[in-house]
Amino acid sequence: MTGKIVSADTNRVVIITGGSRGIGRTIGLRMADANTRIYFNYSGHDSQDAEETVKLIEDAGGSALASRVNVASQQDVQDFFKKIVEECHRVDVLVNNAGITTDGLLVRMKEEDWDRVLAINLKGAFHCIQAAAKIMMKQRAGRIINMASVVGVMGNPGQANYAASKAGLIGLTKTAARELAPRGITVNAIAPGFIDTYMTASLPDKVKEAMQAQIPLGRFGQPEDVAEVVAFLASAKASYITGQVIHVNGGMYM
Repeated sequence: MTGKIVSADTNRVVIITGGSRGIGRTIGLRMADANTRIYFNYSGHDSQDAEETVKLIEDAGGSALASRVNVASQQDVQDFFKKIVEECHRVDVLVNNAGITTDGLLVRMKEEDWDRVLAINLKGAFHCIQAAAKIMMKQRAGRIINMASVVGVMGNPGQANYAASKAGLIGLTKTAARELAPRGITVNAIAPGFIDTYMTASLPDKVKEAMQAQIPLGRFGQPEDVAEVVAFLASAKASYITGQVIHVNGGMYM
């Protein structure tokens, strides 16, 4: 783990998967304050981004710790959460943001591309929910927020694996919400549309224009648009909201 160690009497502990850049980084910055400790994981090739994110969060007045964790590995996830509980004795918010894409037409999609996307996007979220729920159930409180996608409800050509993983995540959200509600834990999903991140920045202009034409508000969303909804769902103001899918897509799906 890299980052600043603070005292264990932090008021709130937030875990963000896939937190080194893009939407995950923006969520970390939005949640950062002097009373919150943020833990996030990153994949093997994102260590430089992770170090930069830790610094940005610390510059914003918060504290952060980054770990290289493969969420598709149950053992990695268990070790990650065990370390956090040893240091802080609690977990208040889990944001399942880690996700990958390996696009291709359904009839040509390789089995390994299907398996890898489902392993990170869906099984990874399951591993983290399972680990967090055991802690939150003892606390009788907690917030779990899963990052779905507009393609999980609409579908999208060339993204059979990604769309299936995000649709599955919505089903997982609703089931977890029903199971965990009696212990005071809320579970919700956010389904972003096209968000302006490093992933969309690399697309050809014609592709961007075609995407933008599908959005009634006429623009891509910003990572901050998603982070604000995460912050709300993680707050006391959202204590009576669970099992929901909040669409952040500029009207692309209604």
